[in-house]
Amino acid sequence: MPKNSKVVKRELDDDVIESVKDLLSNEDSADDAFKKSELIVDVQEEKDIDVEEESEVEDERPAWNSKLQYILAQVGFSVGLGNVWRFPYLCQKNGGGAYLLPYLILLLVIGIPLFFLELSVGQRIRRGSIGVWNYISPKLGGIGFASCVVCFFVALYYNVIIGWSLFYFSQSFQQPLPWDQCPLVKNASHTFVEPECEKSSATTYYWYREALNISSSISESGGLNWKMTVCLLAAWVVVCLAMIKGIQSSGKIMYFSSLFPYVVLICFLIRALLLNGSIDGIRHMFTPKLEMMLEPKVWREAATQVFFALGLGFGGVIAFSSYNKRDNNCHFDAVLVSFINFFTSVLATLVVFAVLGFKANVINEKCIAENSKMIVKFLKMGNISKDIIPHHINLSSVTAEDYHLVYDIIQKVKEEEFPALHLNSCQIEDELNKAVQGTGLAFIAFTEAMTHFPASPFWSVMFFLMLVNLGLGSMFGTIEGIITPVVDTFKVRKEILTVICCLLAFCIGLIFVQRSGNYFVTMFDDYSATLPLLIVVILENIAVSFVYGIDKFVEDLKDMLGFAPNRYYYYMWKYISPLMLLSLLIASVVNMGLSPPGYNAWIEDKASEEFLSYPTWGLVVCILLMVLAILPVPAVFVIRHCNLIDNSSGNLASVTYKRGRVLKEPVNLEGDDASLIHGKISSEMSSPNFGKNIYRKQSGSPTLDTAPNGRYGIGYLMADMPDMPESDL
Repeated sequence: MPKNSKVVKRELDDDVIESVKDLLSNEDSADDAFKKSELIVDVQEEKDIDVEEESEVEDERPAWNSKLQYILAQVGFSVGLGNVWRFPYLCQKNGGGAYLLPYLILLLVIGIPLFFLELSVGQRIRRGSIGVWNYISPKLGGIGFASCVVCFFVALYYNVIIGWSLFYFSQSFQQPLPWDQCPLVKNASHTFVEPECEKSSATTYYWYREALNISSSISESGGLNWKMTVCLLAAWVVVCLAMIKGIQSSGKIMYFSSLFPYVVLICFLIRALLLNGSIDGIRHMFTPKLEMMLEPKVWREAATQVFFALGLGFGGVIAFSSYNKRDNNCHFDAVLVSFINFFTSVLATLVVFAVLGFKANVINEKCIAENSKMIVKFLKMGNISKDIIPHHINLSSVTAEDYHLVYDIIQKVKEEEFPALHLNSCQIEDELNKAVQGTGLAFIAFTEAMTHFPASPFWSVMFFLMLVNLGLGSMFGTIEGIITPVVDTFKVRKEILTVICCLLAFCIGLIFVQRSGNYFVTMFDDYSATLPLLIVVILENIAVSFVYGIDKFVEDLKDMLGFAPNRYYYYMWKYISPLMLLSLLIASVVNMGLSPPGYNAWIEDKASEEFLSYPTWGLVVCILLMVLAILPVPAVFVIRHCNLIDNSSGNLASVTYKRGRVLKEPVNLEGDDASLIHGKISSEMSSPNFGKNIYRKQSGSPTLDTAPNGRYGIGYLMADMPDMPESDL
């Protein structure tokens, strides 16, 4: 070989080496770009606007106008009527101030971790409850459908309570208030007080007879109550108008509906503290009975209250968080909303017992005055000797302390004859110990207390307007728990779905505005939500911790939030919360089995409540409510497990490409092994199918999209074929 031929060969070899280096460096840069790629799930950053417009993807998810609007929406949903009329009752019943300790412990063990879990999955997957649980495990997709069914059941009767509040609100613009005095009945000869009212009280009579016009049992329909029918229609119109544009319309209303109740509660607290006896009520409320903390029933009721106070399992929490930005600090939101809810309950308890303390003081003064007159009468008749009465006591204007002194003296002296005297001890604690909750607190006890307020119509208007706003805040979240997942899954127009949903709910809700409607409200409240929601949340916990994988979920959170959540949540989600929820479910089933199914009926002749058992058809309805609410879970599992529905949409054959971009992907996911937070290279993933609008964006290459199928994805290979039609690939 000539000498110069070796030089030529060396030069050729160098060219070949340089070419290979160039090729490898190009591939490395492509790999680097791919490794830096990011899976965008309906998130549109400013720099991606042009790319999105070119891809002709019109499905853009709405977003909250501000973080404050979102927090107010979550607070409005979680803070509801239960904070005002359920928590104070439980606090009084279960040990006063001592009840706050088990409640706080269970809030940390069950409440915050599960609330954080729902916020996280909603924010990351950016879908309603159906889409979220379909994504995590298609076989457990029934969890989302069950949430929607429970939301619908609850919305049916919850809006009836808002209708009741609207009725009382409309009747509060008069002086005196219509429930201030018992009505008079006139006949041919004389005028007398309505017997039913005389046997009970003015507020009790107004609630059962004037407002509800209630029948004596659930079997006696009695026809529609037209006043409540109009109020229910008004309530559904308000909800429909507020929700018709989704968070764009309801979000603005949140500023008023979420904040106004706090203004009213603070005003009530200040006003009540200036009234005589309010301190007695607060002292009675927060006097701890530590021995009650050892009773399992206290912990069961505290856990149930924590569970429902935060709205777990309804789907509203997931729906609201799905409109957040991907990098929002949902851990901070979970802690903030949970403690706002707790302190709202404490504030409401202070207000309730300050007002009830004032009411008890008024009733106690009347009791002392009536019994003092009886003692004076006995003194004149000679039944009681004047010598035993201390000389400094004037029975015509006796104080509470002096009356109790006289009462004790008479009781000791007339030990055998004392019961025949029918004297009352008139202790303020006896009045405060009368446990009142729910409608009995709001529409009877509290309304009676307000009749003794100066300018009572003003306070009545404020109170019932507060109840309306508390109810609406919860209703918005409940309806969002239905609308959002259905719109995400079936791609129907939100406006049309909202109108249909509200119209259907109003028509079904007519059973609650019959004369026997209050009994159906009790039935739905007891059986439509409690057990189904517990089962739903247990399955949510299991789906994330064991089906999806708790380690993978924690990694996802780290990628989404920018920091790893405290290890505390790992142990709560994996061990403590599931065990606590299972214990609560068992305790609830046992308690339901031991408690005879029935309701408190108002008996007109006796002017009092009487417990009645449900008829056979009523028991069937109770069972159906629970079965229908949880039925979607096993139904979807069987359908998916046995492939009873054609899942052809779940493969790449149904994917349409244009200009190298994915325009339409299947909704049904087989994403058990796919990470929620997608930033991994394709070799680390098992080529999952995608949900709607999920695609990879090549960083540094604004005109090139890749789908993670194969090394570079089909989108990469087809980037130069803009006009390629749909095909089975």
